[in-house]
Amino acid sequence: MAEKMIVPFGDPILRKKAKRVTEFNAKLLKLLDDMSDTLYAEEGRAGLAAPQIGILKRVIVMDCGDGLIELINPEIIQMSGEQIGPEACLSFPEHTGIVKRAQHVRITTMNRAGETITLEGEDYLARCIQHEIDHLDGILYIDHIKGNELYHDRTKKKVPLLDVLHLSRQNI
Repeated sequence: MAEKMIVPFGDPILRKKAKRVTEFNAKLLKLLDDMSDTLYAEEGRAGLAAPQIGILKRVIVMDCGDGLIELINPEIIQMSGEQIGPEACLSFPEHTGIVKRAQHVRITTMNRAGETITLEGEDYLARCIQHEIDHLDGILYIDHIKGNELYHDRTKKKVPLLDVLHLSRQNI
């Protein structure tokens, strides 16, 4: 098990669609373990999608406060309600944006044994699930920001969203 480097904002892999996992083997287990090591390497991390460590597989690890959740080939099957709140990303550190998401989600996913399960999330967990599944489809939280509500965490100044979007889509 090992901590992996997080792919930085602007890397074209973050805009690519990840492939479904078809083999449940030792390689997948190692990926899940490495991803959880990376997630827990620093405090305050809530989720990590495989493309963020350079692997185009539909795999996510999350801990939104209630322990580790592993998602393999997750699909949102139901969304309801609305919430608006701050989001950040490990690939785009020191920036926070105000994003609208569904308040409640239901997903189907697989566990590390290859069994299909259903998971529901509300509030912060629903936000995390949507954010991480977006990563699997090459979508970043900045794509959801309404207006120009993207801020630099240290300076608290607004960041020009159009410039950021342009940078995130180069070399696609």
